[in-house]
Amino acid sequence: MAKVEVKELLEAGVHFGHLTRKWNPNMAPYIYMERNGIHIINLYKTAAKIEETSEALAKIAASGKKILFVATKKQAKDIVAEKAGAVNQPYITERWPGGMLTNFVTIRKAVKKMAAIDRMKKDGTFNSLSKKERLQVDRLRAKLEKNLGSISDMTRLPGAIFVVDILREHIAIKEAQKLNIPIFAMVDTNSDPREVDYLIPANDDASKSVDKILSIVTSAIADGLNERKAERAEKEAKSQKSEAKAAPAKKAPEATQEEE
Repeated sequence: MAKVEVKELLEAGVHFGHLTRKWNPNMAPYIYMERNGIHIINLYKTAAKIEETSEALAKIAASGKKILFVATKKQAKDIVAEKAGAVNQPYITERWPGGMLTNFVTIRKAVKKMAAIDRMKKDGTFNSLSKKERLQVDRLRAKLEKNLGSISDMTRLPGAIFVVDILREHIAIKEAQKLNIPIFAMVDTNSDPREVDYLIPANDDASKSVDKILSIVTSAIADGLNERKAERAEKEAKSQKSEAKAAPAKKAPEATQEEE
């Protein structure tokens, strides 16, 4: 895993916190100083936390579990969709569907409804509907795609969630806490770090900062996925080798005894 360069974090503006009057005192250990009424985050501590977080995320990815990314704020949603999508991880960038985790069975039913509509279009059933019904079905499909399309491959609860802005995504945080799902997050100076299991003290408002952090953590996830792929290939090769050894050698047919 590549070492995190503090200089790169500085250039991305990761160090800019919120106004001092909006701070959460629990973030004090991660604040370096105050400048012009704004808290400045200690980037050396950020770098250490990024490395700790990346290592944990790589292990989860290597175990075969999914990591659900959550970011509905304007400056983060496109970045999250791009970065999470690149490593084949689910993400929520529109409104958080209530019960997404705590009522996962219902969410899965909605995803299956989307798949059922797709089947209707393939087998011709859709064309047999009236014009009004087709319009209604199309609208439903578009709505489901917008809200749940990015999690259509998530067939079970995620192994972890990664959140940008824990204040904004407080419902997602509460649901994950209820189910003991590990929470990873970018935490700004106005938030409570005790809400999450793995925090990255960082500016969660600037797109450059979000992009930088997401690039690093998704790269770690990609490493974990590659490790899993290599392990599976190795196991398969060993299995084939042992099967080949276990296969009995073909015996020459025994000569039949001539009757006396």
